[in-house]
Amino acid sequence: MPTKLFVGGIPYRMTDEELKNLFSEAGEVVSVFIPMDRETQRPRGFAFVEMADDGAAEKAISMLDGKDVGGRQIKVSLARPMEERPPRPSRY
Repeated sequence: MPTKLFVGGIPYRMTDEELKNLFSEAGEVVSVFIPMDRETQRPRGFAFVEMADDGAAEKAISMLDGKDVGGRQIKVSLARPMEERPPRPSRY
C-alpha cells in the first residue's frame, strides 16, 4: 500500500522529475505533487511524495530528512491526513 510523505523546504525551482529522482534512491516512487501558489503560480516550497510501500517510505525518511538539497535543508516526514476545514467566506 502506498505511503505518502511530506517534504518541506524544497528549493523553489525543483521540478517533479528532480524530486522523483531524489526519492527513487530509497525505493519506488508512485507519485510526486508540488503545490503551486494560486496567485503567483510559483511552487510553495513543499511537496508530497508517495512511496510504493512503508519500507521505502521509512528508508526515504532516514536517508533524506535533514539533507541539503539545492542549498536548502529539507524535512521529510509521514504526511498527515488533511483536516476538515470550515468553508471560506466569499471575498466579494
